[in-house]
Amino acid sequence: MSITQAQIAEIVARVRARRPLVHHITNYVTVNGVANITLCMGALPVMAQAKEEVEEMVESAGALVLNLGTLWPEQVEAMILAGRRANQLGIPIILDPVGAGATKMRTESALRLLDELSITVVRGNAAEMAVLAGAEAGAEATIKGVESIGDCADPAGIATKLARQRHCVAAVTGPVDVVSDETRCVRVANGHAMMGRVTGTGCMATAAIGACTAVEPDFVLATAAALAAYGLSGERAAARSRGPGTFQVQLFDAVAELNAQDLLSGVRVREEHTSV
Repeated sequence: MSITQAQIAEIVARVRARRPLVHHITNYVTVNGVANITLCMGALPVMAQAKEEVEEMVESAGALVLNLGTLWPEQVEAMILAGRRANQLGIPIILDPVGAGATKMRTESALRLLDELSITVVRGNAAEMAVLAGAEAGAEATIKGVESIGDCADPAGIATKLARQRHCVAAVTGPVDVVSDETRCVRVANGHAMMGRVTGTGCMATAAIGACTAVEPDFVLATAAALAAYGLSGERAAARSRGPGTFQVQLFDAVAELNAQDLLSGVRVREEHTSV
């Protein structure tokens, strides 16, 4: 059965009704935007990162979001501790492998998390995800710092490959987002080019996924719902903004104002089945 706009609207409504706690171990460049977008989605953010408290904090969470944006070794150790406790409790873990492929440390840290934890969803740009799936940086797109430069010819192929390797949901975000597990593939056509002109919009997309996976156990559906709702909000924010500065403010408002009718009329998703 294909994903419907009604299912997406229902998941967003469920986030707002239940207000799940989303535990973020994230980067200090985008932490404020990530916390705000989590609130605007209807969930509750907590940004605990000290290894002395992360296991205790995650026990109260509906989802754990791990973001490698500003990376240091102690942070990875805290992520491992929190992730192991989340795995024990069946709490979904969402990984944002920011800059994987840019440096040896970033690539090895992302792969370590994938090796040592059961990751539920990995969300990244085409270059990051291609590296994690085993391609050389530059084979699909180029990593420059923590940004992906260039177009990706086959985001669905990358997503499906990584999903099958890691037995997770893989989301490659770009002009059209692709969400895949081992058998399903969903394309989400919502979004706006302005989202690439503001720092943290990728991190905020991952936060939205955290909010939705906290209330929906079909993780392909939850991830597609989050990206569709967030992308649609980006479209609405761009229509009301004058540039990157006003866009960020309008994005928060658009996510907070999003309602069922908006989602029913504005979401553009298409589900496919992948070949085995």
